[in-house]
Amino acid sequence: MRRLARVAGWVALFLAMAFVVYELSILVRLAWWRDHDPASTAFMEASLERLREKRSDARLRQQWVPYGRISVHLKRAVVAAEDAKFADHEGFDWEAMQKAWEKNQKRGKVVAGGSTITQQLAKNLFLSGRRTPWRKAQEAMVTVMMESVMDKRRILEIYLNVIEWGDGVFGAEAASRHYFGVSSAALTPAQAARLAAMVPNPRFYDRNRGAPWLEKKSQIILARMGSAELP
Repeated sequence: MRRLARVAGWVALFLAMAFVVYELSILVRLAWWRDHDPASTAFMEASLERLREKRSDARLRQQWVPYGRISVHLKRAVVAAEDAKFADHEGFDWEAMQKAWEKNQKRGKVVAGGSTITQQLAKNLFLSGRRTPWRKAQEAMVTVMMESVMDKRRILEIYLNVIEWGDGVFGAEAASRHYFGVSSAALTPAQAARLAAMVPNPRFYDRNRGAPWLEKKSQIILARMGSAELP
């Protein structure tokens, strides 16, 4: 019995050490990305794997552009649509999360998330798309680390360059050229609002660009963009 307890103790210690090492590796990568652009993300890699199951030569469309070369209209549109308090919170918008929980309870299913831009980026950089308690806990830990080592401007810059905007389309530059044939610097307010409206379900809207709800949501975002606070 004592031997079994000793083995269990060593196993627990090993798992704890492995957990600490893994979390430290994430922190090191986040610190590196303060000044270096991520070459890829966990979500991009999963998407490429999915696309290559259908076509072996499939490639993602993504081109990194610095913060200053992304239209201010798109920055305002994304903040207005996804995280109105982005410039002020420390990674979590507790009020939005409470409202999302109440809405989901009322509907009896998940229809709202309440995730901030930082939380979304944490998930995209490191995690799978599966909804599990462990994933949400890890997302929260990455969010805290990211807010600790990066400023808001850098978080938004990375976010705009790596989020999905269509089937195999990632980042503001590729999205701008894919949908409008212009650079991300040249987006008009209306075009920016439309791209921001696509963020929650980009593959669907890539296939259904004339969806009535997309136009309605674009107009709502357009009306809110003037009050969006940027870092």
